[in-house]
Amino acid sequence: MTVQIDPVYVTDTLIAEDIDAYLVQHQHKTMLRFLTCGSVDDGKSTLIGRLLYDSKMIFEDQLATLERDSKVSGTQGQEIDFALLVDGLAAEREQGITIDVAYRFFATDKRKFIVADTPGHEQYTRNMVTGASTADLAVILIDARQGVLTQTRRHSYLVQLLGIRNIVLAVNKMDLVGYSQERFYEIIKEYSHFAKQIGMETFLPIPISGLKGDNIVTKSAAMPWYAGPTLLGHLEVAPVNVSRMQDLAFRMPVQWVNRPNLDFRGFAGQIGAGVVKPGDAVRVLPSGKTTTVKSIVTLDGDLPQAVAGQSITLTFNDEIDCSRGDVIVQSDAPCEVADQFEATLVWMDEQPMLPGRPYLLKIGTQTVTATVTEPKYEVNVNTLEHMASRTLGLNAIGVCNLSIDRAIPFEAYNVNPDLGGFILIDRMTNATVAAGMIHFALRRSQNIHWQALEVNREAHGALKTQKPCVVWFTGLSGSGKSTIANLVEAKLHAMGKHTFLLDGDNVRHGLNRDLGFTDADRVENIRRVGEVARLMTDAGLIVLTAFISPFRSERRMVRELMAEGEFIEVYVDTPLSVAESRDVKGLYKKARAGQLKNFTGIDSPYEPPEAPEIIVNTVELTAEDAASRIVDLILAR
Repeated sequence: MTVQIDPVYVTDTLIAEDIDAYLVQHQHKTMLRFLTCGSVDDGKSTLIGRLLYDSKMIFEDQLATLERDSKVSGTQGQEIDFALLVDGLAAEREQGITIDVAYRFFATDKRKFIVADTPGHEQYTRNMVTGASTADLAVILIDARQGVLTQTRRHSYLVQLLGIRNIVLAVNKMDLVGYSQERFYEIIKEYSHFAKQIGMETFLPIPISGLKGDNIVTKSAAMPWYAGPTLLGHLEVAPVNVSRMQDLAFRMPVQWVNRPNLDFRGFAGQIGAGVVKPGDAVRVLPSGKTTTVKSIVTLDGDLPQAVAGQSITLTFNDEIDCSRGDVIVQSDAPCEVADQFEATLVWMDEQPMLPGRPYLLKIGTQTVTATVTEPKYEVNVNTLEHMASRTLGLNAIGVCNLSIDRAIPFEAYNVNPDLGGFILIDRMTNATVAAGMIHFALRRSQNIHWQALEVNREAHGALKTQKPCVVWFTGLSGSGKSTIANLVEAKLHAMGKHTFLLDGDNVRHGLNRDLGFTDADRVENIRRVGEVARLMTDAGLIVLTAFISPFRSERRMVRELMAEGEFIEVYVDTPLSVAESRDVKGLYKKARAGQLKNFTGIDSPYEPPEAPEIIVNTVELTAEDAASRIVDLILAR
């Protein structure tokens, strides 16, 4: 992702007169983070440029250069292109690209600001989510000529979803509709109807012209009928989220354990919510261990108190286990711990979501493995209709259940975004594929507990005098997987080994009879088979599986279900042309004729293993020789 960050400096006489006094004054100003969003060509960059220009928030020599080289008429005869103040747009024009999110820093006498300028194109909706994730306020622009558009609704829905409650509806380009009061109120009426549908309790409408400067920094003489604040006037007094977070119970995700010497052990992180003081009783989650705070350490010395937003190091009065990813909380007001949730997902990847596929889930300071169910529903941002859907595509918004590999501390996103917001990451590409917001823990996650058994997998294996494992055959249809797997099982059986063969076609007659051959169904097919294979190894068996299993991610998922050394991946390496020439079942012929969709190797991809335990080439080896090699490997391991 391309993120552009450029400073815009304040012209302030105090800087020249007393730099130390200026720095002290600047240090104690509050910081407001806001974003501008809306549809394409609503004037976001021009608005930011005008905001900076009219506030004289850049050096005078920059102003002179801008006025000399500008292209749009200004208020004093010069030609001024205010969008040139926002370098992201200039870079877009020069390089023929769209900057994902352009961040700008500026300040006034009253406050400091960071503004995120996000693209308006639908395909870049994910970038708007990035900009909104840390914002206190959203400026939603509407072109007065166009009114409320689909992207206006999408951005408004996402802003509401992400918990931004301070909304400015900036009706831009009022100069192009003759500063019409009637048109302004038509847009407010239309937007109010949609805002009510999505649960937006309030918003501030301001009629503006980014090009002319109307109601940006100073009140517009062209719109005497408007009695509200200017945009900058509102930005200078709008509340910031950090103030609200200080009123909640104490929460601090641990980023790292600070131990510069044997006499010091501290736990560093940024306070997400609440207030902490030495002597406070705290609890470390998910372990639940309790202690009290000994000291609050910073580079500037120990503090008597720390609040939300501050980065600190805590020391404890007791030696208890605490590490990165844990959350330190107020002892008598802990958050929940669970491993299954309902959440809203905003899908941000070109490739659709595959239910059942394992993704990495990053929440707070920890990363876990998560699987996502088929969506309960997808949201139509125009009508807010809940639509049935089996997956989520780019920019889709849906509600799903998630299951993760271990219990984690969390809070609902609308209570604490730090402990309720997360991203999903593709485990193979490391690309961020979704942003999510936790609603609540599923009740079953609290009611289902692992039952300890007297007779475990080691006891089952010892009784059979063998070490259980999974031998996973993968390759194209027609490569010879089932033939070789049958021979391997026969050889092991003759040696007195206890085995079971799971074949791809056979399980689709029962366990997986409800699944088709879409990518999502293939993922679920392998997930189920992997869980069954693991249970069979608990019984002490050597389990052989013969499945095309085309995706590396799912084969890796099954490998991670097993203990180290108990997963043996066998790549039956057969060229497509050879496999197709065999075509024992006539499937390739049907696929080539268009009668069989989503067939691996033809119109559905196969991802060869990158580091299998053994490769057998059925062009060079007979099935018998291949089986013998695999048996030798199993016995050796």
